[in-house]
Amino acid sequence: MNTSAPDDSVGIVTPLLARFDEPLLLSCGRELSSYELAYETYGELNARRNNAILICHALSGHHHAAGYHSLDDKKPGWWDECIGPGKPIDTKRFFVVSLNNLGGCHGSTGPSSINPGTGQPWGPDFPPVRTRDWVLSQARLADYLGIDCWAAVIGGSLGGMQAMRWSIEYPERIKHCVVIAAALKLSAQNLAFNEVARQAIESDPDFFSGSYQSHASVPARGLALARMIGHITYLSDNAMANKFGRDLRSGSLGRGEEAPAEFQVQSYLRHQGSQFSGNFDANTYILMTRALDYFDLTLDHNNDPVSAFRNASCSFLVISFSTDWRFSPQRSREIVDALIAADRPVSYAEIEANEGHDAFLLPIPRYLDVFNAYMQRVGRDS
Repeated sequence: MNTSAPDDSVGIVTPLLARFDEPLLLSCGRELSSYELAYETYGELNARRNNAILICHALSGHHHAAGYHSLDDKKPGWWDECIGPGKPIDTKRFFVVSLNNLGGCHGSTGPSSINPGTGQPWGPDFPPVRTRDWVLSQARLADYLGIDCWAAVIGGSLGGMQAMRWSIEYPERIKHCVVIAAALKLSAQNLAFNEVARQAIESDPDFFSGSYQSHASVPARGLALARMIGHITYLSDNAMANKFGRDLRSGSLGRGEEAPAEFQVQSYLRHQGSQFSGNFDANTYILMTRALDYFDLTLDHNNDPVSAFRNASCSFLVISFSTDWRFSPQRSREIVDALIAADRPVSYAEIEANEGHDAFLLPIPRYLDVFNAYMQRVGRDS
């Protein structure tokens, strides 16, 4: 239990809810007549309203990016290492907005919400969404908050893809774009990992074709397996070796009728999967991974990223991590090369880190130094 928040924390925060009654036409051609977005804010919006930062979350993220909901919280928000007083995203200087994407399961309208047309949970009938839809809904949230232009839009992984989409969809509403551990589109290997994760969920007998809520059921085993698959890909081989090696939880291999060996890494993955299945919605996981699969910044530009980025007018920071094999440095360099060819200002850093894709969430000194230096520039420009 915390008796008080740390000095460099944003402290106790209260989630907020914005309701929109203007219909939202989605990329799939379907329309949401109304919807809600859960969000949190940290820091203060200045008089000129030009110090606002938008945080776009990754696949399983949500609006709680920093601080604590109560003093009983054991952990702060998912990006507390980077958001707070004196941190790279300095809340003494910036007004930070973090939201749960449309289709999420942490307060925003999504598959577990009630469908106003039926009075029952949307479930598998919730319309598919794309990053373009998220950006449109985020732009409406900006209007709701009175923010005409973001000082920066920032995201890691799937969040970085949203940030890039912002730069070409609303070039007049963003001054800086920070893209961390992302890509212009998924590789075939990434598509394969997402498909296996979805199959794990959909093959669970408690999935009921996505209508598990009406059966008072949860596909917990399938969702846990999906998380385990994903979690393996977020860590590097070195990170897993350093954390677990081949250590046995039981301390013995076991023989004959004795219990089979359980390695520490097995126990860890089972714990992660069990926790995830208890606080995440399976239909949302499917929706989010499909949005990730279908993201392709070049699709409307003849598969030419240079052409796509010519629509942007902001400055860019791109960061990758040496051992990230889910979104490798090569993928980030493709973004940088396209930006240079499009004559857009870009800074790039490849961070030596053993932690794999998860490195973007961790307090790696060189990473924080690069991030902080760039955000100082963002502050000067606002």
